[in-house]
Amino acid sequence: MNLPGVFKRRAWSVQDLICEPADVYHAQAGKYLSSHLLAEFRRNALLFHKKELGLVQDQDRPAYVLGRAAHVLILEGREAYERAYAFGGPINPKTGLPFGSRTKAFQDWAEAMGKPVLDDDQAALIESLNASVRAHKHAAALLADGVAEGVIRAEYCGVPCQSRLDWLNPERGIVDLKTCDNLDWLQMDARSYGYVYQLAFYRSLAAALTGERLPVYMIAVEKREPLRTGVWRMSEEVLGLAQKENEESIARLIACREKDEWLSGYEDIRTFDLI
Repeated sequence: MNLPGVFKRRAWSVQDLICEPADVYHAQAGKYLSSHLLAEFRRNALLFHKKELGLVQDQDRPAYVLGRAAHVLILEGREAYERAYAFGGPINPKTGLPFGSRTKAFQDWAEAMGKPVLDDDQAALIESLNASVRAHKHAAALLADGVAEGVIRAEYCGVPCQSRLDWLNPERGIVDLKTCDNLDWLQMDARSYGYVYQLAFYRSLAAALTGERLPVYMIAVEKREPLRTGVWRMSEEVLGLAQKENEESIARLIACREKDEWLSGYEDIRTFDLI
């Protein structure tokens, strides 16, 4: 059964693309390998194992909160955005101005709201990010039709894996949304944060279900003025190289699990040769 009105050309089915809340998806991390977990393993096998055992927790940061909120508005729409976040804050009766986000009054109010809170500055910035993306003709075209935050689960290289795709356009392929400080540094940021490996993982997981290698695009929007938006199509060569490294990393992960050996990378004596 094809998903009506969405996947017109590719043999996707309702069972292939799973719609579920983000917290449900992340709760499956102990059962499925994701691009994020594979990146953790590639950087540090020992830390990966401690996180897998629940001994180390990821830290949330203000930039992550803003980025997630921007994703919801840009990809899922205003209704989902306003349902997921609270805005503003209590007013100080002495000044007629909102309490600062670090005050006890604000913290008590935020806790009572029962969901993440965006202050006025954050909300205004997210609106500007959305407007910038919508004003870019290629970004707008990619996001004009498709499915937001669809989950794929499949076996890849003998390991159960999962991915939560930012966007799947039925005509154009996989689309990933990034927020950044400066578009001029985007390709350097992509190297630092391993974006290519992440997107290659998404494509490989989709191919495990469809047998097709879908095109992959990245939309990036600046969080600082002039709030530019840019669009990149990931080259086949780069994705192929990243896929090869991902598959080599999965093979190493399987070996680590079989041996129950999780190295830090600093077991041997190193030569200090810098001055």
